[in-house]
Amino acid sequence: MTKPELRQKYKALRQSLSADAIEEKSLAIANRLLTLDIWSHDFYHVFLTIETQKEVNTDYLLNILAGKDKNIVISKSNFEDFSLSHYLLTDNAKLELNAYNIPEPVNGIPIEAQQLNVVFVPLLAFDKSGNRVGYGKGFYDRFLANCKPETLKIGLSFFEAEDQLIEASEDDVGLDFCMTPESVYVFKKSD
Repeated sequence: MTKPELRQKYKALRQSLSADAIEEKSLAIANRLLTLDIWSHDFYHVFLTIETQKEVNTDYLLNILAGKDKNIVISKSNFEDFSLSHYLLTDNAKLELNAYNIPEPVNGIPIEAQQLNVVFVPLLAFDKSGNRVGYGKGFYDRFLANCKPETLKIGLSFFEAEDQLIEASEDDVGLDFCMTPESVYVFKKSD
C-alpha cells in the first residue's frame, strides 16, 4: 500500500472507533508505556490529542508524567513552513485549538528540540521496522531530525504494525519504539 492508501485506511479505522473504545485503548497504551525503562529522563515531548481525528488520548500519559514530576513539552504548529515550536507545559499554560483542531499553547517557556530526551510521536500507521505514516506534512520528521540522536522516539497507535514495509524517504525519521494496546514494538538498534 502507498502512504496515501495507508492514511485513508487508518483514518477510516480510527473513525470507526467508539469514544469508549478510544478511552479503553488509550489507557491500555499508557499502562504499557509504564513497562518501558524510559522514566529516568527530564524532558518529555507529548502531542496533545486531536479529538476530531480520534487520536490516542494522551491525557493518561500526561498524568503519568505529571505524577513523576517530569518536564512536559508540547508544540505549536507553523503551517507556513510546516515546523513545530516547543513550550514547557506549566500549570498556567493557556491552550487554544488552532484551525485544524490541534490544541496548542498560546505562549510559554520555549524549549529547544535538542533538550528533549523522549518524544511521543503521533501516527496513522507503522511497520515492523519502525517506519511510520503521519498526516503527510512532515512536521514530525523535521522536528525529530533536530533532536539529539539519542532522543527516544516512541509512536502511539491503536492498531498493530503493518506487515508490509512502509516506503521511507531519506527525510523520514524512524521510531525507536511503538506502543499499541496489545504490544510493545522495539526498533532501537543496540550500539
